[in-house]
Amino acid sequence: MPEQFHKWIQHVFGKKASGRMPTKKLWNYTIEVKEGFLLRKKKAYSLSREERGEIHKFIEEQLGKGYIS
Repeated sequence: MPEQFHKWIQHVFGKKASGRMPTKKLWNYTIEVKEGFLLRKKKAYSLSREERGEIHKFIEEQLGKGYIS
């Protein structure tokens, strides 16, 4: 990281900073879908058992932090 940004390392990338959700901003938005839209579920790519385990672990952590619901 360029030295000019070092003063923000802890504030932005520190453990405490990464453990909370950012505050709402004016530029946050919602994705609106058209009436009648149906989501099609497809596998993007195959994962090994270990990779699936890591994904589930990550999702549980994010749910616990309240980042996703």
